[in-house]
Amino acid sequence: MRVYISADIEGVAGVVAPLQCQAGNGEYEKARLLMTREVNAVIEGLIEGGATEIVVNDSHGQMTNILPDQLHPAADLILGKPKPMNMACGLDAGFDLFCMTGHHARAGGAGVLSHTTNGFAFAEVRVNGTPCGEPAIYGLYAAELGIPVGLITGDDRTEAENRPLFPDAEFAVVKTAFGQRAARQISVSRAHDLLRLRASQAASRADQMVARPRPGPFRAEFVMARPALADQMDVLPPAIRVDPLTVAFDCASMAEVIGWMTALSAMSFALR
Repeated sequence: MRVYISADIEGVAGVVAPLQCQAGNGEYEKARLLMTREVNAVIEGLIEGGATEIVVNDSHGQMTNILPDQLHPAADLILGKPKPMNMACGLDAGFDLFCMTGHHARAGGAGVLSHTTNGFAFAEVRVNGTPCGEPAIYGLYAAELGIPVGLITGDDRTEAENRPLFPDAEFAVVKTAFGQRAARQISVSRAHDLLRLRASQAASRADQMVARPRPGPFRAEFVMARPALADQMDVLPPAIRVDPLTVAFDCASMAEVIGWMTALSAMSFALR
């Protein structure tokens, strides 16, 4: 059984502040260790449930957060950016499960450190009129490839947003949001126990899980954080200017949605 893990950091137990997610300080160094250990707990559970090949894609920021020398030796690791399909780089139809660890609520949501891909750029991302976060967007891309979502870990708001989309998936809630920068969390050791259990359950039920792709085409609407960002994105020939803050793109697939989202995120750095 081949399993893919897209690993983020904001949904990790013990992480509640932006500083913890930004390289160059001691709090980040602690957070990346917490991230690595959570991924290891999931890997252990997947192996218990029958996984024979595991690929982990570091999916946060510059995507060099996971400590390679401390990652479980059973897994391969994808590091760095830019890379094709970003948080789902290397995912192909041969995988049996798609898992997302340390994930978070969408931009405009009330979860811990909520955002979608780039908090500086996007105030909201909508697909066919529905606000979406990273788990929804990448989970629907996996479904296009015929791969069911097996596990999502993070806070309670992340589960609430994504359980309706992925009813077969296991969820591990390691903290309850009190706001965007505050949460009640379970202890790190209990979080690891929960992650191990849910991952094992996901792997053992893999043959019962169903990929649920959404039929295209898709209109991806990107509500930018300020008008200047929308002006920047509007120079792209396929862009449709919806209003002063919003640009839209007509897409044949979720893969195209991800492509435009990644491109706009990169372009936003010109205005930082």
